[in-house]
Amino acid sequence: MSRPSQPLSRGLVLEAAIRVADRGGVEAITMRRVAQELGVEAMSLYHHVPNKDAILDGVVDMVFAAIKLPRVECDDWRDAIRARASSARAVLSQHSWALGLMDSRHNPGPATLRHHDAVLGVLREAGFTLPMAAHAVSLIDSYIAGFVLQEANLPVTTPDDVEEVAGSILEHLPADELPYLTEMIVDHALRPGYDHTSEFGYGLDLILDALEARRR
Repeated sequence: MSRPSQPLSRGLVLEAAIRVADRGGVEAITMRRVAQELGVEAMSLYHHVPNKDAILDGVVDMVFAAIKLPRVECDDWRDAIRARASSARAVLSQHSWALGLMDSRHNPGPATLRHHDAVLGVLREAGFTLPMAAHAVSLIDSYIAGFVLQEANLPVTTPDDVEEVAGSILEHLPADELPYLTEMIVDHALRPGYDHTSEFGYGLDLILDALEARRR
């Protein structure tokens, strides 16, 4: 077994756990596999993390730390939340396994707490009542998580993929029986310049505009 190139630390253990999860999902995170990733014996991890739960708490906090914090003092709360939502989508797209963990931990870390406080701060400073701020956080975070999960399971990642998959469906589609689906594929999905990833921003703007109307 090769030795690590630098002294073992809690940060290195958590980074290794994230790499393991990126390849095999959260179920792949075990003390043994993380140790293998680092090229050490599993027992050596216990000097830095007491157990697997501590690793799970730590990786969630590292994922939150990677998401851009919104600026509490801002001219337009929607700009701040939009930037935060885009950052969250980008980070979670790389670590979609974290979606099921982020709200399940009993011991949130400092980055997690700072993140939630900053998001609430933007909303409260914008004039949201406390119940409305709670509604907004729930709605926005559900949208982000749902979109990331949907993207992770789509059979397409590029415009070429869209053309191939949509074309294959269209080839066997009874147009007379399913006219609206045919129309959507032919006149929308297969048109030049169509980019399914742009749907995230469109849906997010609808949510933010609706929340702004309620805030007023």
